[in-house]
Amino acid sequence: MGHLMSFRYAMAAACTMCLCACAVGPNFKRPAPPVATGYGGAPVQGETAATSGTGGGVQRFVDEDISAQWWALFQSAPLNRLVEQALKENPNISAAQAALRQANELYLAQRATLIPSVQGSFSATRAKNAVETIANPTNLPQANPYYNLYTAQLNVSYMPDVFGGTRRSIEAAKAQAESTRYQLEATRLTLSSNVVVTAIQEAALRGQIATTQRLIEVQHQLTTTVHGQQGLGTASELDLLTQQATEAQTLAALPSLQKQLAQTRDALTALLGRLPSSEPDETFRLEELRLPAELPVSLPSKLIVQRPDVRVAEENLHVASAQAGVALASMLPQFVITADTGSAALAINKVFTPYTGFWDIGASLTQTLFDAGEALHKKRAADAALDQAGAQYRAAVILACQNVADSLHALQNDAVALKADAEADRAAKALFDIANQQRSLGTISAVALLGVEQTYQQAQLTLVQAQANRYADTAALFQALGGGWWNRPEGASL
Repeated sequence: MGHLMSFRYAMAAACTMCLCACAVGPNFKRPAPPVATGYGGAPVQGETAATSGTGGGVQRFVDEDISAQWWALFQSAPLNRLVEQALKENPNISAAQAALRQANELYLAQRATLIPSVQGSFSATRAKNAVETIANPTNLPQANPYYNLYTAQLNVSYMPDVFGGTRRSIEAAKAQAESTRYQLEATRLTLSSNVVVTAIQEAALRGQIATTQRLIEVQHQLTTTVHGQQGLGTASELDLLTQQATEAQTLAALPSLQKQLAQTRDALTALLGRLPSSEPDETFRLEELRLPAELPVSLPSKLIVQRPDVRVAEENLHVASAQAGVALASMLPQFVITADTGSAALAINKVFTPYTGFWDIGASLTQTLFDAGEALHKKRAADAALDQAGAQYRAAVILACQNVADSLHALQNDAVALKADAEADRAAKALFDIANQQRSLGTISAVALLGVEQTYQQAQLTLVQAQANRYADTAALFQALGGGWWNRPEGASL
C-alpha cells in the first residue's frame, strides 16, 4: 500500500502545481462596440414613400427585434414551405452541422489534456536462461532453465500546465467551436435569404415575361398595320422597316427573360437540396407577396452582436489570442511527471501477491537551449496572426455596417422610384384609355392606338422591376441585420 500512497501524493502535488500556475499570453477581451449611433445619411427612423398597387405600401423603420422566421413577414405560404425545406435539406447546412459537431469533439478532446493519462498493460513472457555461462543469471544451479514471467502494470503520465499553454490550447479549441457555430448561423442566414430573393426574382421575371409577350403582340399588330398601309401608299418602306426592327428587338428580349426564369428555377431547386429534375411545384408572382410594413433597424453597437459573420471574426480573434499564448508557453520549460505501479510474478496466480509489487515515480524538466530561432519565429508568427485577426474583425464590422446602410438607402430610394414608376404607369394607362375612346370614335388611327399601348406596356415593364427591387431590398435588410437567429426557440435544431 505504501507505493500507492506515494503515487497519490505525487498526483495531488501535480494537480496543485497546475492550479496554482498562471496562463501566459494575452487575456482575450471582446472588442469595444462601435460608438456610431447611426449609418450616416441612411434613415434609422421614420417611414418610406408609399403608392398604390403591388409593393407600394409604406414601410416604417422601427427599433424592434427580428423574428427568427423573418421571411414569414412576406405572408406567402409557398415561400415559407420552401425556406423551411431548404434549411432541412440543403447539403451546405448538413456540412456546417457536421463541422460544428467536429469542432465540439475536438474541444472536448483538447480539454482532456488537463487530466493525467493512464494506461494499463499486461504481458506474459516465456524465457530460457543461459546455464553454461560464467555468471548464471540466478546464481543457482538450474535443472530447468525455462521460466514464465507475468507482469501487470499501470502507467501514468502527466504534463503540469505550469505556464498555461494547455489551458490556452483549450481556450483556442473552445473559441474555434464557437466560431464554427456562428458559421452555421451564417450559412442558415445566407440560405434563407437566397431562397427569398430567388423567389422574388422568379416573380419579377414572370411579370416581365407576361408584359413582354403582350408587348410583342402589340408590336406585331403594328407591323401588320404598317405593312398594309405601305401597300396602300400611306406608309413608306422606311416606316415598315423601323417597325419591323422594333418588333425584332422585343422578340430578342423574350428568350433572354425565359432563360433567366429557367435558370432562376434551377437555382431555387438547388437551394432546396434537389437535382434539377425535382423542381418544386410552387411558383411565385409579385402580387402574391406582401411587403413587410415594419422594418427593424439595429444600431451598430447591437448589430455586431447580431451578425453571424462578425461573431465568426470575433471568435477567430479569440482563437488567435489564445494561440499567441500557446506559442509563448512553448518557449518556456516543459514539465512531465510519470509514475508506474504493478506486479510481476513467475506464476500467473502469484500476480498481486505480497513481494511481487513494484512502483516508480519520476519528474523531468525540459528546456530548449538552441533551436536556431524556431520557437521565437513561431511566437512572432502567432503575434502577426493576432494582428491579422484583429484587422479582419474590424473589416467585418465595417462591412456589416455598410450592408445595413446600403439596404436602408436602397429601401428609401426604391420607394421613391416605385412611386414615380407607378405614376408613369398610371399616366400611360390613362393615355391608353383615352386613345381607346378616340379610336372607337374614329378620331385616331389603329397605328396611333397601338403606339400608345406599346408605351403603356413598356411602363409596365419598368413598374414590375421597381416592385421587385423593393421586395428584394427588404429581404437584403433582414439579412444585413443578422436574420433573428438569436430568437430561435430553445431546443430548435441548428
